[in-house]
Amino acid sequence: MAEYRKLWWLLIAVLGVTFCLLGFFGREVYRQAPPIPERYVNATGETIFTQENILDGQTAWQSVGGMQLGSIWGHGAYQAPDWTADWLHRELERWLQLAAQDVYGASYAELDDEQQSILRHRLKSEYRRNTYDAESRSASVSNRRAQAITDTAKYYSRLFSDAPDLRGTRESYAMKENTLPDAQRREDLTAFFFWTAWAAATQRPDSEVTYTNNWPHEPLIDNRPTAENIMWSIVSVALLIAGVGLLIWGWAFLHKHNEAEPAAPQSDPLSRFALTPSQLALGKYLFLIVALFAFQVLLGGFTAHYTVEGHHFYGLDVSQWFPYSLVRTWHIQSALFWIATGFLAAGLFLAPIINGGKDPKYQKLGVDILFWALVAVVVGSFVGNWLAIAQILPPELNFWLGHQGYEYVDLGRLWQIGKFLGVAFWLVLMLRGIVNGLRRPGDKNLLALLTASVIAIGLFYGSAFFYGERTHLSIMEYWRWWVVHLWVEGFFEVFATTALAFIFSTMGLVSRSMATTASLASASLFMLGGVPGTFHHLYFSGTTTPVMAVGATFSALEVVPLIVLGYEAWENWRLKARAPWMENLKWPLLCFVAVAFWNMLGAGVFGFLINPPISLYYIQGLNTTPVHAHSALFGVYGFLAIGFTLLVLRYIRPQMVFSDRLMKTGFWWLNAGLALMVVASLAPIGLLQFHASASQGLWYARSEIFMQQDIMETLRWARTFGDVIFIIGAFAVGLQVVRGLFGESGETLQPEAVAD
Repeated sequence: MAEYRKLWWLLIAVLGVTFCLLGFFGREVYRQAPPIPERYVNATGETIFTQENILDGQTAWQSVGGMQLGSIWGHGAYQAPDWTADWLHRELERWLQLAAQDVYGASYAELDDEQQSILRHRLKSEYRRNTYDAESRSASVSNRRAQAITDTAKYYSRLFSDAPDLRGTRESYAMKENTLPDAQRREDLTAFFFWTAWAAATQRPDSEVTYTNNWPHEPLIDNRPTAENIMWSIVSVALLIAGVGLLIWGWAFLHKHNEAEPAAPQSDPLSRFALTPSQLALGKYLFLIVALFAFQVLLGGFTAHYTVEGHHFYGLDVSQWFPYSLVRTWHIQSALFWIATGFLAAGLFLAPIINGGKDPKYQKLGVDILFWALVAVVVGSFVGNWLAIAQILPPELNFWLGHQGYEYVDLGRLWQIGKFLGVAFWLVLMLRGIVNGLRRPGDKNLLALLTASVIAIGLFYGSAFFYGERTHLSIMEYWRWWVVHLWVEGFFEVFATTALAFIFSTMGLVSRSMATTASLASASLFMLGGVPGTFHHLYFSGTTTPVMAVGATFSALEVVPLIVLGYEAWENWRLKARAPWMENLKWPLLCFVAVAFWNMLGAGVFGFLINPPISLYYIQGLNTTPVHAHSALFGVYGFLAIGFTLLVLRYIRPQMVFSDRLMKTGFWWLNAGLALMVVASLAPIGLLQFHASASQGLWYARSEIFMQQDIMETLRWARTFGDVIFIIGAFAVGLQVVRGLFGESGETLQPEAVAD
């Protein structure tokens, strides 16, 4: 312990400081969240919307897919509009038309520049003025604005119905006909959309910025980046450069460059352990991983095609049964399920090894129970999603059994509880092996770090339970990103790093001290930027400038450790030459090399592209986000899960040899397909939208008129090439795993390869 004391104290200090920041400014999220008035009234005191209408509208929005059908405050899907920006612009234009008729007796377009300028000045004054009264908990609007709100609401009520004149618009937005059949719920939905736009246009008390920090860009009322936005963006870039420089200096002066490598064993130490019943039972986990992977990539192509044809799949109208919002939900959820299963399987494979090569009592039974519980959660959540979006579930059951409406945590709360209990049960299965390992003599620092990451994974998913169906949107976003950012990008990252270090040190390929030192240092670096960096998702979600400052500052530091990943990739790859038997692990190793590459590009380059506040101000909710999401989620966590799957497969089927033909196709076509998706389609669309957002406003960048241009449609069609290549790669990997599980390797194992 003494050898690593400084590193342990550094990690503890980093976690202590960063979680204090996350908690303190999380308190500010609660305190400074935009109010939801109990009533909105017009100049004559008539009620327009109530708080109950708004919250009922939030639940109605969740039931149709929520963030899987357009976005709110920039978070969600990209084919339909951002409802906040779209509502705000439509309401502003309607106010100008009403004002032009009232004041000048003409349409707004017929007025001269001076008259239009006068009306725009009045528009800005009226919309940015905060009329919320904390004592009465009500907000007032002028009669003219009340009329503009009513007219805008009628449009949305018809859009979410089956009004024939808006069928073409629904097709452009990939919305099924009669998305929300109940008229009262459509009316409530418009109240929710209005409130999100009201918060985006209304200045905070004693402030010159709106509740959403002047987001979205809307020139009609001078919603533009704040001075603080620009300042903290520059600070984040400066900190990135400083962090990179300090890391290089630290690497040069503190890294033990001449540390002798241990002599590689003559045979694979992991193969010396007799396979335990619980390890042999992991075959069904691997099958589930590739089955969900295949399902996910097919759904990805299906979802992408909806962006071209709207209601059809190559002429076949399937939107009424499997609409865009549903298949996009399943696409994301299946990805999270198979990737998480890959991590769980890797942990369960290691548990008996840590336990001295034997299963704790009833370990196989626990592994079997966990598998079927996982299957039940997958099937139950998918069925619930379908029932919700089909509007079959009663409204009061939607949140619990159907669709929460929040991206990445879409599954109903009951299934979410099941998922948490499953992960907690996995933690118990892991600890049953780990505790015995910790009792044995010797250096246990690496195992202690692995234990800490396992505990964090097992417990931190519970942060999803700190919000409910009617929780304020700002507060929900705070906790949602605890799951999506902190649980996934933080603790899973530490687990993956530590698990690989443990595996390679157990194999005798790297020294235990080197693996421990590298893991502890990496964990500190990941947590330093990753924990408070959670706030970079919340710049414009009803939070204040300090939240922006913390998010911008620390999210820049998230990128810093990624600059050494090229060296990490080389280190992983060169392990193949350390011993002849390592050739059997060539393809898992290549997956880990790919993780390092996509971590640098997808999480680093594309992540920082959207991290600084000034950048995210214009591109939040555009196709620049899925550039980062696809290259980081699959490129990093997907390849990690595949690498773990192939690694476990290799050991639970010791006579199996990877087919070079299948694996070359799988590995290289997955990489090429992912790169083509980004380069040929997502990035060009995102950059064109970026220009439109910066020049005219977010509403325009997400509008039907902009997204249905010929060039945009061509770019969406171009994604087909990358999708097809990626799907072929995925099925090649899946076929390899299935053949390996059922005893068909397709190649002959050389005698020296099985000598161990």
